[in-house]
Amino acid sequence: MDRRRAARRLLGPGEPLAHAKLRTGGQLIVLDASSWGALTETTERLLPGRHLDVHVVTSGGRVLVRGRVARAYVCQLRPDAIYYRAALAFEQAIDARTCGHSPPAAIVSPASPRGTPYPARSGDSDIEFTERLSA
Repeated sequence: MDRRRAARRLLGPGEPLAHAKLRTGGQLIVLDASSWGALTETTERLLPGRHLDVHVVTSGGRVLVRGRVARAYVCQLRPDAIYYRAALAFEQAIDARTCGHSPPAAIVSPASPRGTPYPARSGDSDIEFTERLSA
């Protein structure tokens, strides 16, 4: 049974909403978001039930929104850090729509030519003179 207040969407790494910041300075990577919450990944230890303030960038600009950690778990262990995933429930709705527009696929297609290659050079000399130099 899905109890979400709004549909969520996956965020691309280039979207402004994909990066958020805690008011205390911790960085959050937003994996997916809706207008009422977000699934985030961070090295900050966020315990369920904790209230926090999060700076997010939406299509309307930068917003400070109050939220609560709905659930959290360790998602990755590394020798230098512990990574947590935390689901945040916002107290007010934010604008989680796509900011701007994405370029058409024809422009970003890897099959398009990347320019013209340099002309082949003769292997004998680096510089060729067309007229004789006077002595």
